[in-house]
Amino acid sequence: MTPFGAAITGIGLVTPAGIGVEENWRNVLGAKKTAAHDAGLTDLPVDIACRVPDFSPARSGLRNAWQFDRYAQFAIVAAREALADAGLRPGAWADSARVAVVIGSGAGGTATLEAQHRVLLEEGPSEVSSMTLPMGLLNMAAGQLAIDIGANGPCLAPCSACASGASAIGIGREMLRTGVADIVVAGGAEAPVTPLYASTFARMRALSRRTDTPGTASRPFDATRDGFVLGEGAGVVVLESEEHARARGARTYGKVIGYGASADAHHVTSPHPEGRGAELAVRAALTDAGVSGSDVRYVNAHGTSTPLNDVVEASVIRRVIGTDAAVSSTKGVTGHPLGAAGAIEAAFAALAAHHGLVPPTANLEEPDSRIDVDLVRKEPRPGSVDIALSNSFGFGGQNTALLIAA
Repeated sequence: MTPFGAAITGIGLVTPAGIGVEENWRNVLGAKKTAAHDAGLTDLPVDIACRVPDFSPARSGLRNAWQFDRYAQFAIVAAREALADAGLRPGAWADSARVAVVIGSGAGGTATLEAQHRVLLEEGPSEVSSMTLPMGLLNMAAGQLAIDIGANGPCLAPCSACASGASAIGIGREMLRTGVADIVVAGGAEAPVTPLYASTFARMRALSRRTDTPGTASRPFDATRDGFVLGEGAGVVVLESEEHARARGARTYGKVIGYGASADAHHVTSPHPEGRGAELAVRAALTDAGVSGSDVRYVNAHGTSTPLNDVVEASVIRRVIGTDAAVSSTKGVTGHPLGAAGAIEAAFAALAAHHGLVPPTANLEEPDSRIDVDLVRKEPRPGSVDIALSNSFGFGGQNTALLIAA
């Protein structure tokens, strides 16, 4: 049986690696260092982060940006790029009810909520902004995007922690497969570089403490890794059925042919020690696509740069995919953008398949001896990528795997 393929006809990226697909791809291939000391985190236990460089809503053409939390601003800018890339004009839909929006987030408008909580405590309830909920809720990036592009189809905002963006793409593919929509604008957005989130992750000892050398702090799969670097951004793709894309003569980057999801049912923050839930998700994606693990040529790993995740994930990759596939984590460049990570990394996996070029893992100097997979480091690796796997795992033990074919 031929697997259902959701064609990727447009990509939009706003990440610490840059604004726009071209800049992102160039900097990910070049293993650019983006982590730096962050003025918004001064005097906190960990004061480094990966910020989107020089982001200006006004320069990006977003009017009335004050009405949007930063995470929603990222989503709209990335979505506009993806739609333009796909050759689609928002508002000029043949049937707007057949255009769906699915934007995941793990934190939502946390900067807005933190700021307004301070107002409540310091100035009283009468001074709290009436825009707090329209800006801060988890669904508002999706809702504002649907308004921005005039999409009247289903509008969803999945929250599966750091798997949210990947979950959105998987759900979008299912909408196409079941005939609910003809076009789905799907992805993830996050802006969690805030005092509360940074302090919480620091208290959990999830963040790297290499504040003296921030540029190399995010080092997935390295023997000396000590945690992730908090990141931000958005990744959005335009998905269409192959028939719909073909009918309008659209160019495609590839197609999403497999989607798997699972729960560890183990612990709220730690992965299952044998990677049981992650393995279930990967195997489900393979079954959905009708392919075997040996067919996968590239794995864009979740690769957080935390001691537990990287070893467990590598063991799953070895068991299910084998040792022939190239493996890398782009979080060495972007840091960890939480709920946006899965969508950003799915976009990178699609670009790898499209260009036949695997990005390296930045800052990987001394691979952990317990990790026995083919890690790509130092330089991009050319070669055919017929099928790529993108892994995303989140707190709560929520796992998503996407298979993308060239």
